[in-house]
Amino acid sequence: MLDSQVMKFASSILFSFAIASVACACNIPVFRYALERWRPDQCEAIVFHNGDLSAEQRRLIEELSAATIGKDQSANVKIVQSDISRTTALHRELWTELESDPGASLPYVVLRIKLGPGRIVNGWRGPLDAIGRSGVLESPARKELGRRLLAGHSIVWLMIGAGDEQRNLAARQMLTANFDTLANKIELPEGIGLPGSELHSEIPLLLKYSLLEIDRADLREQFLIELLSGFQPAAVAVDEPLIVPVFGRGRALEVIPASDLSAHLMEDLTMFLSGACSCQVKEQNPGFDLLLSVDWETELFGEGVEPPPPRTTRDREQPTLLTIPPGR
Repeated sequence: MLDSQVMKFASSILFSFAIASVACACNIPVFRYALERWRPDQCEAIVFHNGDLSAEQRRLIEELSAATIGKDQSANVKIVQSDISRTTALHRELWTELESDPGASLPYVVLRIKLGPGRIVNGWRGPLDAIGRSGVLESPARKELGRRLLAGHSIVWLMIGAGDEQRNLAARQMLTANFDTLANKIELPEGIGLPGSELHSEIPLLLKYSLLEIDRADLREQFLIELLSGFQPAAVAVDEPLIVPVFGRGRALEVIPASDLSAHLMEDLTMFLSGACSCQVKEQNPGFDLLLSVDWETELFGEGVEPPPPRTTRDREQPTLLTIPPGR
């Protein structure tokens, strides 16, 4: 259940390639720059309650908070408690909207997801005692997604399957048939390792693409399925697979109905993500961050090692203008 904003987001995301093309360019591929330097946007889990919480409710919140920090459990979500008897005007307005939900009773949680500058949508919502068993913070597919990205996969093509296996087969063949072609055709930028284009992680720099399929009926993945389906409700209504290229630290570039996917579009998107990082400012690049429970800094750089800054130290006085193919 998502706000209508999410449906507008997918239709405009390719347009933002034009913004990403105005640049302080470095020679690191976008997918690798994002992996090493772009901290995932935090989701916000607002826990609405009225007055003091019981001991059991406090325990549930402590467990929820514990999952957001620490090695092996570092979800990009911030827990915010909001007492409706003395909350902010913004939260009061939000609770007024949420309390009409069927079965809404306090304490009640809403997960707010950032889709870009000024774009925040309400994602999962439900009772406090349901969040732990709803697969919100982690799921098997998201664990595998994090594992592959940390193993050096340039792009993981996530596929939310349809009920029609023939459609799934067609989408699967379209994707996998192009992986080797793209890996052989696309070249990494020159100058990697030069000042301003240094790599900071020991993870191999590869042009490697893989397919990760999710069964739409998998109850363990319902949080992720509902989130991504909200971008393309018309495609979901006609039982069409959805394709999501994911890179960096779990950044989804776009949600694409399988009928819109083509070899040409795959190449355009892959060239963009494999090309030189033309804009180091994360917020000026397309995409949105998925909620993953991964301690990225430790996995990438080691325990206690200072991560690189979000941007390189290279400072070019004149921006470099690059032409990004529109894809469609």
